[in-house]
Amino acid sequence: MTKNYVEKCPRCGGTVVEKEVTEVLYGGVNTAILRIKTGVCVLCGERLYTPEMVRQFEEIEARLEKQETADFEPLGQSFQVLLENLETSAQPTSRW
Repeated sequence: MTKNYVEKCPRCGGTVVEKEVTEVLYGGVNTAILRIKTGVCVLCGERLYTPEMVRQFEEIEARLEKQETADFEPLGQSFQVLLENLETSAQPTSRW
């Protein structure tokens, strides 16, 4: 591994390997999606971040909150759908 991650997961004792993961950060009404490499437990999926990564996450969240996003790449738009506006059927179904 290129980072200084622990070899064993502090949660379950499983082996930690470096993987690329998606992390979603929120600040106010804004959201940022990050693709980063970090340590991940192969047994329980626990993600292990360095203190520097956590500091950067907090900085991004603060910028999102303040709407300081000029150098962030827009990905599209988000929409809120109110459930009372959705049509309901007589028979409950699920596709999940």
